[in-house]
Amino acid sequence: MHTSLRSLLSVVAGVVLAASLSAVAVPGAAEAAATPAYRPVIFVHGSAGSAAQFETQAKRLASNGYPIDIIEAHEYDSPSVATILPQVYAGLDARITRLLAATGADRVDLVAHSLGTFVSQGYLNSSPERAARVAHYVNLDGRPATSPPGGVPTLAIWGEGDPARAVVGATNVHLPDQSHTQTVSSAESFTEIFGFLRGSAPHTTRIVPQLFGAARVSGRAVLFPSNVGVTGATLEVYPVSPLTGGRLSHRPAHRQSLGGDGSFGPLPVLATARYEFTIVRPGAATHHFYFQPFLRSDSFLRLATSEPGEGLSGLVETSDRHTALTIQRQKEWWGDQGDAGDHLWINGRDVLNAANTPRAKRTIGIFAFDDGSDGVTDLTAPLPEFFSQTFITGMDVFIPATPAHLGLVRITVGQRGGGHEVINVPNWRSSTDRVTVSVDDF
Repeated sequence: MHTSLRSLLSVVAGVVLAASLSAVAVPGAAEAAATPAYRPVIFVHGSAGSAAQFETQAKRLASNGYPIDIIEAHEYDSPSVATILPQVYAGLDARITRLLAATGADRVDLVAHSLGTFVSQGYLNSSPERAARVAHYVNLDGRPATSPPGGVPTLAIWGEGDPARAVVGATNVHLPDQSHTQTVSSAESFTEIFGFLRGSAPHTTRIVPQLFGAARVSGRAVLFPSNVGVTGATLEVYPVSPLTGGRLSHRPAHRQSLGGDGSFGPLPVLATARYEFTIVRPGAATHHFYFQPFLRSDSFLRLATSEPGEGLSGLVETSDRHTALTIQRQKEWWGDQGDAGDHLWINGRDVLNAANTPRAKRTIGIFAFDDGSDGVTDLTAPLPEFFSQTFITGMDVFIPATPAHLGLVRITVGQRGGGHEVINVPNWRSSTDRVTVSVDDF
């Protein structure tokens, strides 16, 4: 979506939000059962992944008529996959059984990415009964095969890398200019997937906004990268100003206790507004999540956090003087491709370069904070503890948590291929608060 249109929608939404929010109606869950012409779609993510990788494509499917309730993700603890495959398969069995019963469909369609293709190919090859319940299989930049898994009709999409990769006997499509995660989220990939599943081209590859209408969001708060649900926490949701990222009300529009698998929602929202989702836990920093407008209903929202002092978050240096950011996008950041790459300005400074975000790194998650708490930005080299992690980089960026920047952090994204987006968020102190910003991949 062009920046001017997105900005217009956001500003108008911010003005009318307070009056409109209480009047938003939520569509009934029965909509899925009312449209048996569509088969359920199940996405299986890759290493350190989640439903978030397929979030954009789920909205594109919905923009082309799919009921959002029949598009699901099958999530698992990817670092432990070698020891939990029987449980993953059993869970997939149960999911398929439930979706077929709820929709009246004859079979489901299965889409998998990267490590998820190992999981899915193993599942389809494990028994004829399992394969018989899958109408189509989509293999996204993952595991080659000598034949279509389980004999199921297969589409294999491949990004940059070895052009000889293939699933023999399948429809193989190569997108050599797209990186690993981009093959999941791109419009070009969607066109191929939709045509394979439906037998015709999509009406649109845009995410069609539900202008001034009802939208509902649901998802999970999870520990990264295990996808274990966050428990013992409270989720608060605030509408925020598109100009400052500040809350439009001191009282949350929604508050919900988190337990079990960390699920929340569905929550009614205004599709073109901006929101802050906040996880509040005893003994932990408050974690704020900021998003661009959802545009339409979204059931794949994921709030990835960690236990206090654990994981990569435990390596983030904190102080009252600086803000710590995590910035994520389901399309790799290219900092070494010049005009063909990406730009990311934080308070006016472009922080991407050949050292911290080379194309070959396949970075989708960026940790930016004041390493050493010395008030100095040093972008000559990435932070090694973060750079050593798959799909992640870290950089030493001093982001003042003071009124010096009018109480906000200005994040400007220059997308490769064109387009600029501005996301403003409050400059919370890293000593008490963490900030994650999700950037659209389209």
